[in-house]
Amino acid sequence: MEPVPANGAPAGGEQNLLDAAVAELYSADPADFVERRGVLAAEARAAGQAAAAKSIAGLRKPTRSAWVVNRLIRSDPEVPGRLVSLGDELRAAQDSLDGAAIRELSGRRRRLIADLSRQAITASGLDAPPAGLRDEVAATLNAALADPQVAGRLAEGTLERPVQAEGFGPAGPPSLTLVPSPGGPEAPAAPRARAPAGSRGTGPARPARPAARERAEAAAAARAEAAAREQADRERRRQQAQAAAEQAVADADRAAAAAGAAELDLEAAVERLEVELAEARQGLTQARLEARRARNRQRQARQALGRMRRR
Repeated sequence: MEPVPANGAPAGGEQNLLDAAVAELYSADPADFVERRGVLAAEARAAGQAAAAKSIAGLRKPTRSAWVVNRLIRSDPEVPGRLVSLGDELRAAQDSLDGAAIRELSGRRRRLIADLSRQAITASGLDAPPAGLRDEVAATLNAALADPQVAGRLAEGTLERPVQAEGFGPAGPPSLTLVPSPGGPEAPAAPRARAPAGSRGTGPARPARPAARERAEAAAAARAEAAAREQADRERRRQQAQAAAEQAVADADRAAAAAGAAELDLEAAVERLEVELAEARQGLTQARLEARRARNRQRQARQALGRMRRR
């Protein structure tokens, strides 16, 4: 849904009323969302636009982090395109198993998500947002980079809740499996077999290799093999630690998304109760007015009856 220009009134019609309401509600502070939604829906009903009024009344209040992302998109509409472009490059690199490109693009991804997160906080005007809000903003941007459909939703600027990343994992380096290089160091040569003592007299004479040199070469080969094993062990431990960290981030993302969903459900319940309470108060006011009128009629009837009895 495309918002109408902020510097011009809607041209008329229900769609224009709805677009104007969406642009205002998803740009303004969420604390004012419920009150302004009711006002805008009432104005649409007063204008005879019942369908627009119903649609406006059905708009859902965004979470604080979703609102921050909406403000970013509305202040910089090119953000979704930048996320989609880098996501396409990352997918192409992963499909081609280009490790060097994946590492370079993963670094660009981390920097882009960090830069856009700071830009979003600045655009929202928040001075010191909590860490949880920052994490949800970054996770939503990362999800848009991983999924073009999520980026399309972001482009509308009407996000209601943060989105959990579905691809590429957290905004960190990807987990890569190292494979032996075909151009790696050669294996140490097997020691040459010594000729039997009885055969020394046959064939051309060959100078004997000094024992000290053979021992030095064997020691060097052993050191090289030990260093290679140590390097492999270090790489395996690094990959295991990185995988554990990425799993922890994914678990935290899921927990944050569940908590956000629960928060939205409770907010919706509170909103419904607030509407019911407002209607009940209106009914109580009307009932009190009717009771007051009934008592006045009762008093007038008693007075009339008293006058008739006194005659």
